[in-house]
Amino acid sequence: MFDRITGNAGRLATLALFAFILACGAGISPAGVDLVAPAAAQEGGTVPGQSLGSASDADLWRAIRQGGSGTVSIPDQKAAIMIQSGGESWRNIRNGPLSTIGIWLLVGMIAVLALYFALRGRIRVEAGSSGRTVERFNSLERFAHWLTAGTFVVLALTGLNITYGRYLFGGQITDPSQIGTLHQIFAAITYYGKFAHNFLAFGFMLGLILMFVLWVRENILTKVDLKWLAMGGGMFSKGVHPPARKFNGGQKILFWIVVLGGLSLSLSGIALLFPFQFHMFGATFSVLNLFGLGLPTDLNSIQEMQLSQVWHAAVGLVMIAIIIAHIYMGTLGMEGAFDAMGTGMVDENWAREHHGLWVAEMKGEAPPSHGEGKSGGKEAPQTA
Repeated sequence: MFDRITGNAGRLATLALFAFILACGAGISPAGVDLVAPAAAQEGGTVPGQSLGSASDADLWRAIRQGGSGTVSIPDQKAAIMIQSGGESWRNIRNGPLSTIGIWLLVGMIAVLALYFALRGRIRVEAGSSGRTVERFNSLERFAHWLTAGTFVVLALTGLNITYGRYLFGGQITDPSQIGTLHQIFAAITYYGKFAHNFLAFGFMLGLILMFVLWVRENILTKVDLKWLAMGGGMFSKGVHPPARKFNGGQKILFWIVVLGGLSLSLSGIALLFPFQFHMFGATFSVLNLFGLGLPTDLNSIQEMQLSQVWHAAVGLVMIAIIIAHIYMGTLGMEGAFDAMGTGMVDENWAREHHGLWVAEMKGEAPPSHGEGKSGGKEAPQTA
């Protein structure tokens, strides 16, 4: 009985709905009222349904589209932003020029180093091995270096995976059956790499502090370093060894790049680790505007996060390219250079050729003459 009643009711409702649709199609409501708005009613921007149409508040919708915020009663004030348009710009920058320029920067650095090696070859100890060694760096200095270097390598690899990993292991997966071994490997690397990136960052910061404390006094640029830079460090001509103390001009520039770049990476990284807690870019732009740059300072927390991510990635890519050159020079590029951070002891002839003033100071000798570019001012026997 219940089924029959509901069945008949359903059929009657269907017929009534069909009749209503036909009536609307004829422009007549069941009550005999014309549902089609007359032409006069559409003038002035009005349309059926009491919508404002072309008379709507364009400024209001433009403000919403550009990220204008309203008022919410919940603690999360980010919810007051109806449309976060900056996300589109952030995505376009990250996936566009940032990724493209970054990969060209890295590939270009490797290509330049390969060309330099092909033309210059490995920088040899021209006087040959002396059989005597001097201490270049003590155990604490080496610990600070390797702590910073080791953590940076992991941070660089995991950061590159975040930026470029998906291009190497495939794009977006819509069908679970398309997931293969490479995708699973990428997922595992990315998952554990995230933890490594987040937690090893604090080791990197500690290494930066140690390096700064240990070496800042010896990395102030002097006239000696300007001369070293003017002579290209002797890196483009055989037999040329400009004067240098414990750190030459190139190493001092690298020191400040690592310290300042590492500081910038650390600050932006902390902002990403603790999202929506810092507003560094608004404050920074306020200072820069003293020079008439006209940068925006009224940034919400979402915009701060977007700027932190773009800046973190951009500085990271530049730092990686520079460190690639540093690794090359400390290993393949220069004979005997790795020993300085490997064992802490370097051959005396190597030290005299590349850091003659430093050796003379340690041994209480007269400053060497580098006028002819000889090895530390002491004529050592030349070897093939």
